[in-house]
Amino acid sequence: MTVSRPRRPLTLRDVSEASGVSEMTVSRVLRNRGDVSAATREKVLTAAKTLGYVPNKIAGGLASQRVNLVAVVIPSLSNLVFPDVLSGVSAELDDTGLQPVIGVTHYSPAREEMVLYDMLSWRPSGVILAGVEHSKASRAMLANAGIPVIEIMDTDGEGIDTLVGISHMRAGREMAARIVTAGYRRIGFVGTHMPEDHRARKRLVGFEEGLAEAGVQLEAREYYQGGSSLLKGRELTERILTRAPDLDFLYYSNDMIGAGGLLYCIDQGYDIPGRIGLAGFNGVDLLDGLPVRLTTTDARRVDIGRRAARLVAGKDSTPDDRIIALTPTFMPGDTIRGVTG
Repeated sequence: MTVSRPRRPLTLRDVSEASGVSEMTVSRVLRNRGDVSAATREKVLTAAKTLGYVPNKIAGGLASQRVNLVAVVIPSLSNLVFPDVLSGVSAELDDTGLQPVIGVTHYSPAREEMVLYDMLSWRPSGVILAGVEHSKASRAMLANAGIPVIEIMDTDGEGIDTLVGISHMRAGREMAARIVTAGYRRIGFVGTHMPEDHRARKRLVGFEEGLAEAGVQLEAREYYQGGSSLLKGRELTERILTRAPDLDFLYYSNDMIGAGGLLYCIDQGYDIPGRIGLAGFNGVDLLDGLPVRLTTTDARRVDIGRRAARLVAGKDSTPDDRIIALTPTFMPGDTIRGVTG
């Protein structure tokens, strides 16, 4: 895995040289002012996007400075995972004079481009953003921002500057090993469709690899679109067990739908974990209120937020390989046979 260091911030001159027009013309295009031909405008905008140039919106007297803001870009506020990350970021920035500013992408690469463009134009002191998969335009903007860029939650991929997170491939493989060791063999998966939820996709890949190493394969899958909820977990669990009643274990892509599945199995009188075992992912506080503790993996969300913020604030030095890989923690709960951690 190669992780590049951020380059110097781009200037109007860079866009001018790339587009073959004057800096004054570039300025007029980017400020949407003045009489500029459509062909020239397109040439300038294409060059700026390809380079990753972001205009500076700070007033002239502050143009050479950074503001005391840290851009924090996450895919969702409704997902229970990300508020925990934000609490970790906020806790570490409290005594630094830096303030987090939140942008939400809704798992859309195009929206991430828009959020980054707007945030970077205010010249923040750093960027913390979820994931390592970004569009070419987003990667270009981040690579040329000239500030710390901390990609969080995931270490399975190529970083722009520094990565802080866990390996979701490893988390999936380790859960597979726990399930097989506990004696389960007819295993189903319940999770989100994954065109943009790359971390869930990687966990499933790792999970299937772990099963394959033990000579086991997934017997059934049930996918859903949209947000997670307890109701959705109940419905999906009923659906997969109706279709494949002999399953003896269900692995869920997150704790929310896993908790819904657990409630369904309790209502139906299943022997848990004897007749059927269940496991989720994330280790969210929601599980504390369930009548039976769901097996899961702690994704180290608060720790990830803290470590990322410490790097941006200069409290910690950046490791030589520019990767801080935390260990996902297995939490046995009550829904897997004979496992104590």
